[in-house]
Amino acid sequence: MSQIIIAWFSCGITSAVACKIALQTYKDVVLYYTDTGSQEEDSLRFLHDCEQWFGQKINIVRSKEYTNHFDVIEKKGLISKHNYYPCTFELKKRLRYQIEDELKYWDGQVWGFDISETNRAQRMIEQYPNMKPLFPLIDNQLSKANCACLLAKEGIELPRMYKMGYHNNNCIGCVRGGMGYWNKIRIDFPEDFERMAKLERVVGHSCLKERIGNETKALFLDELSPDRGDFPTEIMPECGLFCELEFMN
Repeated sequence: MSQIIIAWFSCGITSAVACKIALQTYKDVVLYYTDTGSQEEDSLRFLHDCEQWFGQKINIVRSKEYTNHFDVIEKKGLISKHNYYPCTFELKKRLRYQIEDELKYWDGQVWGFDISETNRAQRMIEQYPNMKPLFPLIDNQLSKANCACLLAKEGIELPRMYKMGYHNNNCIGCVRGGMGYWNKIRIDFPEDFERMAKLERVVGHSCLKERIGNETKALFLDELSPDRGDFPTEIMPECGLFCELEFMN
C-alpha cells in the first residue's frame, strides 16, 4: 500500500523549495502549513503563489486554543524555560502531533533545512527517528541563497520579511531573536515590540538574556538600548547562486 509523504511548508523560502522537490520526487505528497496567527500579512500571498507553482493545495492548520504567540505567552505565563518554548509547542508541534495521529502512517516528513543545517538535521534524525525526517535541500546541497535564486527564476516574489532584511519569515516578534533582531522589530513593527515588552512584565519573563560577570540575567525589552545588538551577524535558530538545476526542469 502506498503511504504518503508529509511536507511542511512554513512560508519560508527553503521550505518552499523543499516542498517542490518532494512533489517531484514522491508520488503521494500532502502539504501542510501551521498558521501561528503571528505571520507578516504578505506570507499568505507567498503561500498562494507557491500553491500555483506546486499545482497543489497547501492544507492550513491552526490552533483551536490560541490565536497567536502573544496569546500563548499570556495564557501560559511563560516565554521559555530550559529550551522549551510554549508558543512553538502549542502553535506548531502540537498540530504536527495531531496530524500524525490522524494520518497514522507515512513514509517520511519533509523539512526545509538547507545545507548549512546538516548538524541540526542529524539531531532531528537522532531525536525523532519515528518521524522519518527527509531533507531534500541537504540531499541536493542547496543553500538558502540557492533557494532564493530558484524562486526568482520561477517569478515568485520573496516574502516581505526577507526583503526587509530578516533572515527568516518567522512570527513577528519571535521570542528566539537576539538584541539586534528586537531592535529591528522596534523600528519595523513598533506595536509588536511594545506589546511584547508589556507582556514580558506581565508574565515576569524576558525574551532576552545577557551575561553580567559570571551571571546570566534577564534583559527585558523595555530595558534594551536601541543601539545594542548587531542584527546582520545574528543567526536566528529555525532561516554563488545556483539556478540551473536539473530537478527544476
